[in-house]
Amino acid sequence: QVQLVESGGGLVQAGGSLRLSCAASGRTFSSYAMGWFRQAPGKERQFLAAISWSAYTTYYADSVKGRFTISRANAKNTLYLQMNSLKPEDTAVYYCAAADTLGAATPTLPWRYWGQGTQVTVSS
Repeated sequence: QVQLVESGGGLVQAGGSLRLSCAASGRTFSSYAMGWFRQAPGKERQFLAAISWSAYTTYYADSVKGRFTISRANAKNTLYLQMNSLKPEDTAVYYCAAADTLGAATPTLPWRYWGQGTQVTVSS
């Protein structure tokens, strides 16, 4: 299995940027497709982006397409989410997740492993 720890959250003004990181340990990081999700208070968890094990394919939710970029550094066992042009409605706890698959990146992968989350707050 793999253990995931997110970092990089914080308070930012609307229009600003943040880069989240997700450090993985345990089983070989490159064996997993990875994804980012978020959950705002009182709302369901929302898929944001996914990346295949090789980074050959990525997939984005419409709500973040063009503003967020998912990437990974397999040599560093780290997943990233670059978030630009942040809006107050992006405020949420952000989670990374891993799916034990070598297939293409899609929202419906079997997300089996989750981090503890990192808070992102965007002020207006």
